[in-house]
Amino acid sequence: MIGRIAGVILHRAPDHVLIDVRGVGYIVHVNERTAAGLPSVGQAAALYTELVVREDLLQLFGFSSLLEKEWHRLLTSVQGIGAKVSLAILGTLGPEGLGRAIALGDWATVRKSPGVGPKLAQRVVLELKDKAPGIIAMGGTLTVDAGAGGAEVAAGPGIEPAPAAAAPPAAQPPAQPAVSAASMADALSALTNLGYAAPEAAAAVAQAAALDPGAATPLLIRAALRLLAPRE
Repeated sequence: MIGRIAGVILHRAPDHVLIDVRGVGYIVHVNERTAAGLPSVGQAAALYTELVVREDLLQLFGFSSLLEKEWHRLLTSVQGIGAKVSLAILGTLGPEGLGRAIALGDWATVRKSPGVGPKLAQRVVLELKDKAPGIIAMGGTLTVDAGAGGAEVAAGPGIEPAPAAAAPPAAQPPAQPAVSAASMADALSALTNLGYAAPEAAAAVAQAAALDPGAATPLLIRAALRLLAPRE
């Protein structure tokens, strides 16, 4: 299993990148959000990867963080969601946005992703609503970036990186959610420690984050508790 690729970018496009690792070039498929965050051609880069093996095909899919990779694994467990559709969803919503949409049961937001129809969006929310809190709860520890690779990224003998001008303009990613994965994870952990069920707590945290995108963890917890409080 190839879990991480670190090397020099030889070519980049909106949906894939060619990375040279000591003379061997790896094509890694990525979403537009990840592609936009990569450095220019000739620079060092690293991605967490998932290897898909079929009878007649080997494909590497790349992710900028372990959190994004875990969401990819969860998405592809849903019937009808292949690797490329998963990349489209993550490229549209980002890991935090996807977690919030699932926790809130907001299939219409999932539906905004290319290649996702209403029935598939509803299936994603329905099948993952009980699994999503586990990923959200780990968000603070899984946001670690893949890094640049350090000394491992040197190009192999005779390999010259392509000129930077050859790189196509990168698509601009959608705005990142202001509430971090770590804050949502901490808030969810606090609520579950208070005895709330994980799906219920995740929905409250997601709703609180949507109402106040700039909320820090303590404010997020208080807002979620107000949402969970019994109404007379």
